[in-house]
Amino acid sequence: MPTEPARARSLNDTRNLILDVALDVLGQNPNAGMADVASAAGVVRRTVYGHFPTRTDLVRSLTQRAVDEMVAVLTEVNASDGQPETAWVDFVAHVWPLARRYRVLIALRRGEYGEEIHALLGPVDQILADLVQRGQDTGAFGRHLPAETLSQVAYATVFSIADNHRSDKALDARAAKITSLLILGVPEPRAQALADGKP
Repeated sequence: MPTEPARARSLNDTRNLILDVALDVLGQNPNAGMADVASAAGVVRRTVYGHFPTRTDLVRSLTQRAVDEMVAVLTEVNASDGQPETAWVDFVAHVWPLARRYRVLIALRRGEYGEEIHALLGPVDQILADLVQRGQDTGAFGRHLPAETLSQVAYATVFSIADNHRSDKALDARAAKITSLLILGVPEPRAQALADGKP
């Protein structure tokens, strides 16, 4: 008979498996249901509902996991006292694998879970808004939008590029760095130099 710590570990492993599979399933079809997730995870629906009583709970858990990972990246990047545009490039480089992994949140944010996802992403939004404000204060970033709005448009672009699967050649992190810097008001030659690691 399994010990309590072993049972807890097993439950946690199953929960993480469901979350990982849900990311893939929802990434392919944002309207997929709990039965689709259960089938892809190789478990019965009761198991999925045991961990996530509703689809909203599942989406909330996915979003919280994404937020925790992005805040960790942003805290590390924003802790540096370097130039705001260099910090932004570092942010995109570090967050790129997460953007590809959690790109489904952009689609879900536009739907019925929009308000809840927006609220959970609050800490990420605030850190990025502070970084963009710092860039505006130093003249590195444009003032064509308020920092809060500009930061959201720029990082939504990173996620949109990560979600690009319609072209023959997938766009990469360099494209995300340059495009988001252009949105932030950085001139193209400077954006390309920064993307190529030439500050």
